This record gives sequence, C-alpha cells and structure tokens, in this order.
Amino acid sequence: MTTTRRRTGAAAVALVSLGLLAGCGIRATTVPVDVGAAPSRVSCKTPTGTAAGTGGVHGIRATVELVCGAQLVGVQKMVPVPEKQPARDAAVSVTQALLEALQREPSEEEREAGFTSEVPATLTASAPRPGDPAGTVRLSRKPEDLPPVALSQLVCTLAESDAVSAGAGPVVLGGPDADPPRAWECTDAVRSRPESVATLGDVVRPTASPAPSPSAS
Repeated sequence: MTTTRRRTGAAAVALVSLGLLAGCGIRATTVPVDVGAAPSRVSCKTPTGTAAGTGGVHGIRATVELVCGAQLVGVQKMVPVPEKQPARDAAVSVTQALLEALQREPSEEEREAGFTSEVPATLTASAPRPGDPAGTVRLSRKPEDLPPVALSQLVCTLAESDAVSAGAGPVVLGGPDADPPRAWECTDAVRSRPESVATLGDVVRPTASPAPSPSAS
C-alpha cells in the first residue's frame, strides 16, 4: 500500500515538473510561426569590366567604388573619357568620367552580386577656382551636403585615380561657391563603414608662394 502511494506521489511530482518546464520553454504548436525572412546574402564578387565608348572617346581602366554588403568594394571598369582635352582640363574630365561611372546603373551581373551606388545622378565636376590648392576638385554641390555613402564612394574612387589624386594622400573637394575646399581621406574605416565618413573634411588653404628675392642693385 505504501509502495503504491509513493509511486503515485512520484508521478504527480513528475507531471508538475513537466508543466513548469513547458511554461518556461517553447510549447509545441501546430500553428505556423512567422519569424521573418532569412537574411539575404550577396556574393560581392567583382565582375569583369568591359570597354565602352567609340567615336572620339577612349577608355581608361579605373577602380570604381560601389556599395555591397554595406561596405565599399572596388570594381575594375573601363571608363570612357573624351579625347583631346586641354591639359588643364584633364583632371576635370577624368573626375567627370568617374562620376558618371558611379552614377551609372550597375549592370545586371553587378546587381545580382549585390552592388549598388548612391551617388546622385545630377552631380557634376568643374575646374578649381582661382587660388584653390593644387589638385582641388570642385563639385556642383557642396561635398558636405552629399549623402555620406555617396561622399565615401566619391572620395575613395578619386583617391584611386592617378589623374586626379597625385599619389597617396587626401582628396581635396570643394563646392560651387567660394567656400574653401576641404580634404577627405579614404581609410579602411571609410571602406568598411561608408555611412560614418566625416561630413566636414579639414579646410585646405593654398600654399603661399615664396616672395621674390630683391634684385641686386
């Protein structure tokens, strides 16, 4: 009789324990639960660029920084640049060509790999103003007014171009007004988190030319 009571009590304790565990865990149910779509993955595999342009237009091979997986990824492209430009306008022509490459809709292959671009379609490049530091690129909009990711794309693309950026160092950008140009650098942090680029770069002043030495009397 005592043994039967003990078995009954043990069974009751087991049932209570199972009930407590079920209350703390996830109950089995036949109703489907929507946990959202699985996170999408993109390959970010850089496609091979193709030459473009005929009839007075030749191409230069350049690295164009596109957005993929919330980072900047350089894509090798053949960028068309008009021929027979004056030497003083060469940097402006290359900058404009790189801008247009950033503004162009990514190819189907690039879109499938996850590439996008946020550079505004209306942005243009122009010659520096008198008194600007050497290497300055003037834009039709103030650089600080651009979307941060677009500014990062532009800075890192221009930094890769020998025709625009003379060696390692910051890219100097200005707007359409008389405000002094500012400098931005393409760092690993900018590439990995383009949305966190500093809105305002450092003001760059032109280097003062040495005063001419007095002529001997």
